[in-house]
Amino acid sequence: MPVNKVFVYAEYQISIPFGEIDWVPINVEMKKFPGLKSKTWLSGVNTNSVGGFYEFDSIENAQSYIDGLLIPFAKQVNGNLTVKLFDGDATKQASIGMSSPFYPAESQ
Repeated sequence: MPVNKVFVYAEYQISIPFGEIDWVPINVEMKKFPGLKSKTWLSGVNTNSVGGFYEFDSIENAQSYIDGLLIPFAKQVNGNLTVKLFDGDATKQASIGMSSPFYPAESQ
């Protein structure tokens, strides 16, 4: 059965204060990838690591994004990348019960 909601956690092990990142053009590039529903930027407390929490509509689109944007950027900045994929369909009911913004009440 296909997964229709995929969450991706990604983090670059580099030390760049978030205020020094020109995120506007990065957001433009990210929006070009099919299946990307949202991204929440992350900035590590006391580490200045940079990352994000993403929602995709399929594992295939999430993997395409990882391969096409995240991995090349890691090479460009000479940083280490950690990526994890999560099945958002499997956790739907538990997340609705916790008022998750990724599962509106009407999707019950």
